[in-house]
Amino acid sequence: MPSAVERRERWRIVKAVAAAICGAGMCLPTQVVDNDELVGRLDTSDEWIRSRTGIERRRKVEAGTSTGDLAVAAGRAALASAGQSADFVLLATTTPDRPCPATAPEVAHRLGLEAVPALDVSAVCSGFVYGLAAACALVAAGICARPLVIGAEVYSSIIDPLDRDTAVIFGDGAGAVLLRGASRGEPGAVHAVDLGSDGSGSDLIAVAAGGSRCPVPDGELPRDQRYFRMRGREVFRHAVQRMTASSQVALARAGWSSLSVRAFIGHQANQRILDAVGDRLGIKGQYRFGNLAEVGNTAAASIPLALADTLARGVVRPGERSLLTAFGGGLTWGSIALTWPDVVPLHLPPEHRAAGQGAPVPVEVLVPQQVPLQPWRVPTSLA
Repeated sequence: MPSAVERRERWRIVKAVAAAICGAGMCLPTQVVDNDELVGRLDTSDEWIRSRTGIERRRKVEAGTSTGDLAVAAGRAALASAGQSADFVLLATTTPDRPCPATAPEVAHRLGLEAVPALDVSAVCSGFVYGLAAACALVAAGICARPLVIGAEVYSSIIDPLDRDTAVIFGDGAGAVLLRGASRGEPGAVHAVDLGSDGSGSDLIAVAAGGSRCPVPDGELPRDQRYFRMRGREVFRHAVQRMTASSQVALARAGWSSLSVRAFIGHQANQRILDAVGDRLGIKGQYRFGNLAEVGNTAAASIPLALADTLARGVVRPGERSLLTAFGGGLTWGSIALTWPDVVPLHLPPEHRAAGQGAPVPVEVLVPQQVPLQPWRVPTSLA
């Protein structure tokens, strides 16, 4: 039996071991959809969309481009950013290439990661945070050394083009990070995690048909069953409450005050939600980052895309205390306290099965918005 000294030493080692982000990549489709393109079809206006969501434009895949195509490109960019390979792949997505099998194994194969474990993570907009938390646990348990976590979505495949409540919000894209074992003192190290769910709200964010509860029949499905639907007012309330509370738990577990956070990235769902959470946590506007206005809500891809965008700007010093938080269907939510990574993110265009790999390029080449986003405020009458 280990002595007391040996047990204390083992605990010291366990506490010291962490997973740290050592590479970051992204993939955005080249097709840009401005608000003005939606005005006629949805009986709305640019001002209406901006005032209620904070979104100015979003990206959409070309016909024939799948979630896997985006995930492969983002994953390859993250691996090139780190200059290392991966030994586990976790793909967070709401829009897998097929209901069966999972998309992650094919993504791993296309990345040249033969025989590595690969799985899909299904937690909607919280998917990347769930995947990142799972990857950290895998590293701590010694199951893998360099897990690749990807968030990828083609929401244009499940959004009703005639539904004003959702068609103006969601976009397509993918982001990825590579993790490695590290000490907690290193930049990019994850210090604390909080996850949660509440299945009583499963109908608030959902695609009704397509599963065993409601299989797709041979005939045409009603639009409200075939497409993604979201009950916005209730989602807003839950999102603010859950993201705020989860962030507080993660910070407490890390032993950090919210006032010490120098980089806050929330799920890029709606600017009013982001502002409400940031205000409740007491995080100053200059420490809140995101790209919602430029790419819209990309669900599970939202946080890694915002992370890569902020890394590219170079506005946060490596090692600074940082906070990620998300809320999604399920209902699910989660937060991660980490130190800011010291990596250079890279970008690749969508990679189709027959296409060449191409060379990763710096994010700033394809994402020209280099000015930190200013805190956005909604008129009191709309709050």
